[in-house]
Amino acid sequence: MGVDLVDAVERLHADLATWLGSQAQAEVFERFAAAQHERFSMVTTGGEVLGRGALLAGVRGARNALPGLAIEVSEVEELLRSGDIAVVRFLETHRTAGSVNSRRVTAVLTTDDPGAVRWLTVHETESAPT
Repeated sequence: MGVDLVDAVERLHADLATWLGSQAQAEVFERFAAAQHERFSMVTTGGEVLGRGALLAGVRGARNALPGLAIEVSEVEELLRSGDIAVVRFLETHRTAGSVNSRRVTAVLTTDDPGAVRWLTVHETESAPT
């Protein structure tokens, strides 16, 4: 997997922040959607399991729901890389006017499509305030 995982994580979250925090163009959502593997699933901070369709429907309907949102990705750790699968863990911090929320995220990424990172599964856990 000759892909820069840190860059891939940062790019996805930049698109997510742009979509949720502004009147973004449709191609921002399309890039985000294309990065989700067809078998994508996630466990939210509340413990709910979402499939790709539910995630994308929720994100699609949340355009500019958090005006000015910034998402910072830090502490990216590559836990495993084998063949076309990688496991990463990172801290994701959401900032809006007057609000800061962080979560610890573990994700399984794949490069089934050569040179493109796709998100297979994500598990989010709320992080203690810093």
